[in-house]
Amino acid sequence: MLSKKLNKKKGPKKVERLDYINTNAAGIDIGSKSHFVAIPEGRDVDTVRAFQTFTNDLIELVNWLKKNGITTVAMEATGVYWVPVYDMLEQQGFEVLLVNAGHIKNVPGRKTDVIDCQWIQQLHSYGLLRGSFRPKEKILQMRTLVRHRATLIKYAASHIQHIQKALSLMNVQLKNAVKDLTGVTGMKIIRAIVAGERDPAILAQHRDPRCTNPKEVIRESLIGNYQEEHMFCLKQALDLYDHYSLKIAECDKEIEKIMTAMGTLLDEDKPNKKANTKRIPKKHEFAFDMRRELTRIAGVDLTQIPSVNVQTASKVIAETGIDMSKWGSSKQFAAWLGLCPGNKVSGGKRLSGKTAPSSNKAAAALRMAANSLRSSDTALGAFFRRLSSRLGAAKAITASAHKLAVIIYNMLKTGAEYMESGARYYEAQYKDRCIRSLTKKAKIFGFTLVANTETCAAETLA
Repeated sequence: MLSKKLNKKKGPKKVERLDYINTNAAGIDIGSKSHFVAIPEGRDVDTVRAFQTFTNDLIELVNWLKKNGITTVAMEATGVYWVPVYDMLEQQGFEVLLVNAGHIKNVPGRKTDVIDCQWIQQLHSYGLLRGSFRPKEKILQMRTLVRHRATLIKYAASHIQHIQKALSLMNVQLKNAVKDLTGVTGMKIIRAIVAGERDPAILAQHRDPRCTNPKEVIRESLIGNYQEEHMFCLKQALDLYDHYSLKIAECDKEIEKIMTAMGTLLDEDKPNKKANTKRIPKKHEFAFDMRRELTRIAGVDLTQIPSVNVQTASKVIAETGIDMSKWGSSKQFAAWLGLCPGNKVSGGKRLSGKTAPSSNKAAAALRMAANSLRSSDTALGAFFRRLSSRLGAAKAITASAHKLAVIIYNMLKTGAEYMESGARYYEAQYKDRCIRSLTKKAKIFGFTLVANTETCAAETLA
């Protein structure tokens, strides 16, 4: 039947030629030592030129593009080498598109720097390229420092491992007596050991009252073989840990300064909950009231969402900003994060529904937040547990992270506060949905669904 319908068509369908969308477009192939730039034919004697990565050469690149009437430029996101070129072109008023390298693959067997820049220029002139999202101004500065802070924490953590290794080599089993070596008790004892104290009884006096183990257990764990070479390693590891802790504090001050310069979206008439100053500070916490600053610039308190703490909220806002108009809907926002199912279809058959691999740091933060929902007595927690029992933990984490992304998008776009309904409300809604589905199916097959009154009465009393 399909072949007969095709045969009824009169003549082959005329293929329309692609029209130029961006007539003043250029393409740049980014490299570590030189950048290859292509412009439209007829603009200059040489339509492809190579420029070194030195600043004066980048200025010459900008002047050459201006001379030839270029207004928009496309380039690949190659390492960090694109950043100076992108910033300079944007400062000079060019429309710059940062393109995912996977979206502009050339014909196999034709891979040179000259051909790459010409291919990018050709695709951009036809309007076939889509620029990647990059935050502007203060948000970009905040993102850089938040990422740098995460790197400093990672480096500091490696030196905590060095401290633990040095203690283990001396058979000082402090890690088995205290929950956290970097806690109050652990750090006081380690500093006393580095200062020269060896008596376990005296060292055990540094126990904090909140420590779960008694002094006797701590004293027994501190009896060891304090060898000189391992003490040297311990001292250096402690010095490096303190150094990175100092740098993290300096980074916090810089982040606070940038955030203070940002505008506010918070309604002055809306009461803002003050932070509890008596609470115990958590590990890797910001040195200033980050929650208050995030609420001020975003207009809503994202930490009201279950499992979303200050660390998660700061990472998400640093990566995405607060302007949700860059994405048309919450679905597009979740797809940009890489939290949507795949749609790999061939021959009318769905081959795979896996999410695409992504290194998005906001998505990683949301996944970690979603993982903590497994024991949460909230509607999101009930949603996570239901999916986890049916699909497994991995898919439940992705689905819950997707739901968190949608909630954050709607809060930032509309300014509405999050209202928690509770796990029991969610389970009741899910039960009603299942009953409606079963009733509909029973009706199709000619049956009538009848409720068990005794069971319903027992559930009501419970």
